[in-house]
Amino acid sequence: MRIATWNVNSVRTRIDRVEAFLDAHDIDVLAIQETKARPDQIPTMGLESRGYEMAAVGYHQWNGVAIISRVGLADVAVGFPGMPQFDEAEEARALFATCGGVRIGSLYVPNGRKPDDPHYAYKLEWLAALRTASESWLDQPTALVGDWNVCPYDEDCFDPSQFKNSTHLTPPERDAFFAIESSYADVVRPFAPGPSVYTYWDYYRQRFERNRGLRIDFVLGSPSFASRVTGAWIDTDARDPAQGTGAPSDHAPVVVDLAD
Repeated sequence: MRIATWNVNSVRTRIDRVEAFLDAHDIDVLAIQETKARPDQIPTMGLESRGYEMAAVGYHQWNGVAIISRVGLADVAVGFPGMPQFDEAEEARALFATCGGVRIGSLYVPNGRKPDDPHYAYKLEWLAALRTASESWLDQPTALVGDWNVCPYDEDCFDPSQFKNSTHLTPPERDAFFAIESSYADVVRPFAPGPSVYTYWDYYRQRFERNRGLRIDFVLGSPSFASRVTGAWIDTDARDPAQGTGAPSDHAPVVVDLAD
């Protein structure tokens, strides 16, 4: 089974690229983030004609997550136990489904903005709640996938000095990520080690062309999931403005292969 995760930065804008990616790489399950759409706004005809079904949650033009699968889509759940919201605002940041016997969570971790911003405390609270909830899923094949908005190591950022007053690299964020990774393995890094291996490149100043990126998209797997991983890679071609139709997302898909 081949599983992928991708922050598409507007599924309505990138649906042609999503369909092309599914076709090109024979993807069985694709978790997407930052759909920026309600479920009824997502164009699904091309997905359905390819044999995929979709579960999605989104409330407005921000956030939004979905799971697209051709190997089953069961026990769909929005959010997770204890998941906080910011100031009572309804945000679509987590969606779970069982696909081909694997429990998959499509996650869009809050950005945090700046360390002195209320969204930063919200981000840490969100990750802490995810850690607590995820401990009860370790006895089954589970993959926590998506845009984590954390660079766990300095090598995951093109220039850590530029982020001294920002988020993504602060010790509390990294500790929150490592707390989850202590139980769920990063199954991609062994196959795509750094440095200078990224999943996100800002549109600003030709960051992609100069490979000035961040590694913030991850697949973390429970022990029974991780033991089945046979390969993993980052599809940087999908981020390349010179390839495909229309503008690309600022993220690249992350792909993992599982043994049966």
